[in-house]
Amino acid sequence: MGLSVDHGVYSSPESERPVFLDVAPGMTVVVKHDYLPGEKADKDWWMGQVIHCGGAARDPSMHNLFQIADVDSGVIRWVNADLVTHILPGTD
Repeated sequence: MGLSVDHGVYSSPESERPVFLDVAPGMTVVVKHDYLPGEKADKDWWMGQVIHCGGAARDPSMHNLFQIADVDSGVIRWVNADLVTHILPGTD
């Protein structure tokens, strides 16, 4: 009897690096919208400017929580790091 072999798609370790590891204050980012209970599901994402990066308890250099200002409404939100999907290039 033969063994089962997983023929999954190989991806380089570099492509698996989470986006949020490179986020820093002042950056503009795209955030996956995380709906609150009872909130109308009218958008998938929003764009904001990072105000503050919070560190994890075990390693303060690993950011796991961001304070981000929504560029459309000005509302400041606390965002879990894994909801950041893209970092927009700077306009320097």
